[in-house]
Amino acid sequence: MIPVFDGHNDILLRLYLDPARREEIFLHGEGKGHLDLPRMKASGFAGSFFAIYLPSPVAHDAPDYQAKMQNPPYNLPLPDLIPFGEAVRPAVTMASHLLWMERASEGALKICRTAQEVRACLDAGIIAAIMHMEGAEAIDENLDSLHLFHAMGLRSLGPVWSRPTVFGNGVPFAYPSSPDTGPGLTDAGKRLVAACNRLRIMLDLSHMNEAGFNDVARLSDAPLVATHSNANAICASSRNLTDRQLAMIRDSGGMVGLNFSVSFLRPDGRQLAETGWDPILRQMDYLLERLGEDHLGFGSDYDGCTTPAVIGDVTGLPKLLGALSDHGYDRALLTKLAHANWLGLLDRTL
Repeated sequence: MIPVFDGHNDILLRLYLDPARREEIFLHGEGKGHLDLPRMKASGFAGSFFAIYLPSPVAHDAPDYQAKMQNPPYNLPLPDLIPFGEAVRPAVTMASHLLWMERASEGALKICRTAQEVRACLDAGIIAAIMHMEGAEAIDENLDSLHLFHAMGLRSLGPVWSRPTVFGNGVPFAYPSSPDTGPGLTDAGKRLVAACNRLRIMLDLSHMNEAGFNDVARLSDAPLVATHSNANAICASSRNLTDRQLAMIRDSGGMVGLNFSVSFLRPDGRQLAETGWDPILRQMDYLLERLGEDHLGFGSDYDGCTTPAVIGDVTGLPKLLGALSDHGYDRALLTKLAHANWLGLLDRTL
């Protein structure tokens, strides 16, 4: 079994929404969701970026997002900005859940702060967890709390999750659409990029609009990374990357993690779990053509999306590798896609 290091998951959100059952959810496994410790161990799941993501308040008159994404075209309104004062407590709570996971796993999972620690975990069969923040609402404009979260273990940050922050603007959930949907980084966002470069916190460009992407590319001295995004040329979702963006990521020595969300895989943009291997293989072939074999990996979005039925939860990772092998990918390439490329990126970034 080839170990898989994954670019993005949302299990911390599951624990945040149901903290009283976190032992059952994570330690023992209840057969729900995409991730838990027993299934991670059984499937060759070697590590991931564990996301601190703040759910938006749901308005009483909010549209049925799931229904609309099943029937494109759609352009879903973005939730309002979450103020810093409202964001800190839930973000700290999610970080605390990750710290609890490390302790409660009794050595099976470790929070890693350096690329060397990630490599050591993979060599020892320990799940390597990198603390990631998906949307920087819990970072104040003065960036004081950035240093607090960095001390807790934060090593990866997306300035936005689609809804706006004081640092910039994300893309709406829209199909068909390009990611060119609004203005770029604010002055505070430009300061955030510089601070993350100094602290060696990886900047994640998934969810960021094209103008913000361009600003990060101009300002940052680190590789460009989209941990869970796909190719817009195959699936014309605003969340997916244009050929120009893919080339910029490749030329910077960066990475793209293939997102398993069906609405970002399927050429028709529909959010249907009844999805087979063809859209996945088409995305992988296209991304390999544009990025080269050293700049692509997996960014599942487990516990944060609807995955294709052929993959399902984390136990589907060996099936995915098997499908890619049957499609003609040799073991050397599969090893790069499964973990070696992410390890190389972490060497260059952290």
